[in-house]
Amino acid sequence: MIKIGEFSKMCKLTIKTLRFYETKGLIKPFYIDPYTNYRYYNSSQLVDVSKVISLRQCGLSLGEIKDVLNGKDINIILKKKKEEINHTIDDYHKMLFNINYLLKVKKMESKIVLKEIPSYIVYYKDGIIKDFSQISEYAYNVGLKCANANPNLKCIEPDYCYISYLDNQYKEENIKIRYAQAVEGFGNEIDDIKFMQIPAVTVVSLYHKGSYSNLRESYQIILNYIEENDYEICDSVRECYIDGCWNKDKEEDYLTEIQFPVKRK
Repeated sequence: MIKIGEFSKMCKLTIKTLRFYETKGLIKPFYIDPYTNYRYYNSSQLVDVSKVISLRQCGLSLGEIKDVLNGKDINIILKKKKEEINHTIDDYHKMLFNINYLLKVKKMESKIVLKEIPSYIVYYKDGIIKDFSQISEYAYNVGLKCANANPNLKCIEPDYCYISYLDNQYKEENIKIRYAQAVEGFGNEIDDIKFMQIPAVTVVSLYHKGSYSNLRESYQIILNYIEENDYEICDSVRECYIDGCWNKDKEEDYLTEIQFPVKRK
């Protein structure tokens, strides 16, 4: 048998760590002297210590390691840990992209954010407007018509609604748009107002402060970001109107969130 001090040197672990592993039920001494309370180990336990160290280096928790040592399928545990690590790597990649982006831009007002938009039930209507000035009226009329047909239907909180552009090119007249409003459930469809469940999606988001006439500049900032960071657009762009003519007197106080649904190339 090997005393704990010598065993700690052999397995390159401190005595404190060995005692800690003992309390967690991972590596128990081969023998404990009932009179002196000295701990002794067997050389074969070096293999068990090696397993623990290896699994710790894989990022497994002590509880997960204990499960492995007690016979739980190691492949299941390692695959789960692999998924967790991949998610963490993705998160760090996003952080790096944002850091690189902020190092390039000159104004924090142009800050881009990656967002996860959850799946929502929405009512929506596709239609054609003469020009951009008709967007507010279009959205108001759709909302009013749906509310009359569904008096008990509630919008989600916090609110989420948007205009998306359905033409495959930029147009300033006869623009095909969709107005969508997220709600708590499906309701009665009326005429060309429909309901659907939109899937969860990652969006590149930017808050545009000021007149709608300057939206092109913000669009270009987002498009540059998408190209530089190996994303591709996977759905129609969304504009969420937070502040506008209905609650602000000056165009410079308008606030619009632009959302580009994206995925990795």
